[in-house]
Amino acid sequence: MGPREAKPIALIGLMGAGKSAVAARIGERLGASVADLDTMIEAEQGCSIAELFEREGERAFRRRESELLERVLRAGVRVLACGGGIVLDPAHRARLRERCDVVWLEVSPAEAARRVAAQMAARPLLRGHDAESRLAALLEERRALYGAAAPWRVATDGKSADQVADAVLAAVRPE
Repeated sequence: MGPREAKPIALIGLMGAGKSAVAARIGERLGASVADLDTMIEAEQGCSIAELFEREGERAFRRRESELLERVLRAGVRVLACGGGIVLDPAHRARLRERCDVVWLEVSPAEAARRVAAQMAARPLLRGHDAESRLAALLEERRALYGAAAPWRVATDGKSADQVADAVLAAVRPE
């Protein structure tokens, strides 16, 4: 497959893994369109993910996420930063595997907690919890799902977004 026929790159992983920052770097390097699903949902709804969870619940958020995933794939977006919980739906995992080169950005709960510390209020799944222990629990719940969705894994602890972007591209676009 030449570069034009390559599948879109979809980044999955725990909150704090760096999906948004890495997707932006990959998009810049490839000169490609990028979709950050959580950011797009916030823009479309005119409120934060936390407010959406509070107002409509997680189920409504997941429905919006599903609709948006299908829309951006149909639109030909080349790089996707997916929300941390996108793998909870078997249909999402299947769609990502079939239509994208999926990379799991692995992050330790300690590193993820450090990275999201300033945004705790914007993270509905962390509210009222110790961030590191909650992230460890989320990782335990989702580890097999991330693994099932992603043929590639890139460790992110101690690495810059540029270093992770390099590793992702080396994995999925070896040339």
